[in-house]
Formats: sequence, structure tokens, C-alpha cells
Amino acid sequence: MIDQRCFCGANKGKNFRYLNDEEPPKLSSSGVGFILLDYFSLPSFTHALDALVTANLLRPDSYRTYTFTLDGQEVMSDLGIVIRPDQDLSSFPLNELKLLIVCGGLRTPLRADAQLSTLLKKSAEKGVALSGLWNGAWFLGQAGLLKAYRCAIHPEHRPALAETAQHSQVTSESFMVDRDRYTAASPRGALHMVLMWIGQSNGAGLVDGISNILEFDASRDRRLNPTQHIKMAAPLREIVKLMETNLEEPLEIEQMAGWVKMSRRQIERMFRAQLGTTPVRYYLELRVTEARRLLQHSRLTIVQVAVACGFVSPSHFSKCYTAYFGHGPSRETRMEF
Repeated sequence: MIDQRCFCGANKGKNFRYLNDEEPPKLSSSGVGFILLDYFSLPSFTHALDALVTANLLRPDSYRTYTFTLDGQEVMSDLGIVIRPDQDLSSFPLNELKLLIVCGGLRTPLRADAQLSTLLKKSAEKGVALSGLWNGAWFLGQAGLLKAYRCAIHPEHRPALAETAQHSQVTSESFMVDRDRYTAASPRGALHMVLMWIGQSNGAGLVDGISNILEFDASRDRRLNPTQHIKMAAPLREIVKLMETNLEEPLEIEQMAGWVKMSRRQIERMFRAQLGTTPVRYYLELRVTEARRLLQHSRLTIVQVAVACGFVSPSHFSKCYTAYFGHGPSRETRMEF
């Protein structure tokens, strides 16, 4: 019997969709609607949508997404790409939505629209969280739905929102979450805004998994322990890079210690404080994670994968793999070529 091992937080996100060691919360699928206005920011829309689609990849059927336009017709994005909506918003049951996002853009006209204001007010009355991308917050403010709320909007439109929603606090942040209002001023802000919304209902584990897929580079330097506001220290980043580039022939801890001019004990303390694990355990997790990727996406044999990931024997590789994923490498699903 092989004892089941758990990945540390830093590596768990990379393997989130392959692990069955924790039961996901029993939540019904949440509806998210996007109202696409004329010349809406396509990058902001796709960043927000990508977070939801990736969430469904990791935890299937968590979110249902819908696109709307005010007249049910096609709409032109800011990049000149025409989008056909899924639904007619006027006849859509608003109580099926948990979040309704108004998608604006740099060239989206700031014109009051009675139909949109009415829909937004009805949504708020039904308990739907409201959101605005780029200058989408202006339409929330124009409907009187940002009173006493902090919000974010693209810098080009801050004066207009400050004039329209005089009782709101217009910030210079790239995104802002204030109770049931979610606003973002940029594509990257839209991504982080939706990640925060996802985390509030589905937990940090899912958010980490999404971030590791969509922001694999930036995720390395993000806060590792939000409760203590710890960021990955420069020596730790250097050691992790050494590990990632030396999987086939793993380095000794003492070798890496020499590179960063620290003692083994100092490195071990740093790993425990910032990653919640040991250097040896973290290194093993990187190798097992890479082995899964190679098994799924290459024609390498199990023995070749074991060698490529620094395992001394196929039996040792099989034991470690089974401990983390619950099944041996021979049972891994392999892509068709």
C-alpha cells in the first residue's frame, strides 16, 4: 500500500485537475452573463471569459456563460471582430445569473440607455452581482448602482464616472471588488477581478489552478502566503529555477546552496516559511509534475519519462507517481498523435 501524498500549495495548482484527494464543494453551476456594448474591449472580455472557461476545465460545470447585446443583434468589438450573442437579454431569466458583466471599451459611447439601466436595476434587485469592464462601470453608475461603492474604470473615463456617480469612490486601481460590485479598468484587471469572484465561491485552490495555467510566469512571483503577505524571495526564485532546469539530473541541495550563497539549513527554513514544504519534497513534486506532462503529451516510453525526470529506476518512478496521482504511470491517459 502506497501512502497518498499531497502536493504543496505552489505545485497543487499545476496538478489541480488531476487530483481527487479532496471532494470539491457541492455547488450548482453559476450563470455569468456578458453584455457586449458597441466597440467593447475584446481583450477585457476574453480575459474574464478565459478565467471561467479554465475554471470549468479544472472543475467541470462550475460556470455557465452567456453573451448578450441590447438588441439581440451582432456587435462590433474594439478590434473590428464581430460577435454574435448567445441570447436576447430582454427575455432571459435574470435569476439564472450570479454575475452580470457590462463590457465597454475605449470607443464605447457613454450614452444613457433606459433599457440597460432597467435591466441592471432588476438584476440588482434579484441579488445578481454587477460588474463593469473598461468603461462598463459608467453604465452601473448612470443607473444609480454605484452609490457608496468603490469602483475602477479606465483612466480616460474617470472624470465622466466621477461626474455621473458623485456618491461613489472612483479609484485608480486596475480592478476593484466592493461587496457585490466588480469593476475593472483593463484586460489584466478583468482577469484578476473574475479570479477574485471565483475564489469567493469556489476557494483559493481553484484560483491557484487557473493562475498556474493562465499566468504561469507571473504566478511564480505572486504572494505565496496571503495571510502573512510573504512574497517569494529572490534566492528562493533562483533555486526554483535551478530545479526546473535540472530535472533529468537533479542537483544536490548543497550545490544549489552554493549558487545562492546560503547554507542548506537556511534554504530549508526558507522553503518551509514560503512554500510550506522541504526543498527535497518540492523538487520531487516538480519532477512528478513534468513526468505527467510528458506521459500525456509525448511518445516517450515510461522508462524514458522516468529517466528524463531524474528517477533512478522505473519502480521508484511508479511508486512516486502513484503516491501523488492515485494510479501508476501505465494507467495515465495519453494523447493521440
